[in-house]
Amino acid sequence: MSGDEKTQGGFSEAEREAMRARAEELRSEGRGGKKKADEAQKCLDAIAAMPDADRVLAERVHAIVTEVAPQLAAKTWYGMPAYARDGKVVVFFQGAAKFEARYATLGFNDTAALDDGTMWPTAFALRDITADDAERITELVRRAVG
Repeated sequence: MSGDEKTQGGFSEAEREAMRARAEELRSEGRGGKKKADEAQKCLDAIAAMPDADRVLAERVHAIVTEVAPQLAAKTWYGMPAYARDGKVVVFFQGAAKFEARYATLGFNDTAALDDGTMWPTAFALRDITADDAERITELVRRAVG
């Protein structure tokens, strides 16, 4: 197993690190909350700290989301970039490297208005963002915010 192997508790070090990041985010919110600017800066810092391949994707996602849905507040969620409305995450990015995954993930939570019949996708694998992909992400974000 790699250095990220599962422990007796069943969680990898990366998973425990993500849980610690989320606990700190919740503690910070409980202390009167962070200012929007502070949350946005933490999001940018999280993106800047990513390995190059993930950082490039996260920067593109960030640019699209902030342009298409400026009403969403940039923040971190489990230490990853996320975009929320009224404190609830609508869309998030998860880099591949942190969890030694084959691809990064662009995901939407249940607050996203992506409903399409009785079944629809809420997470998308990202290995690159082409012009066509950027258009699709743009449309998904537009739909997500209603």
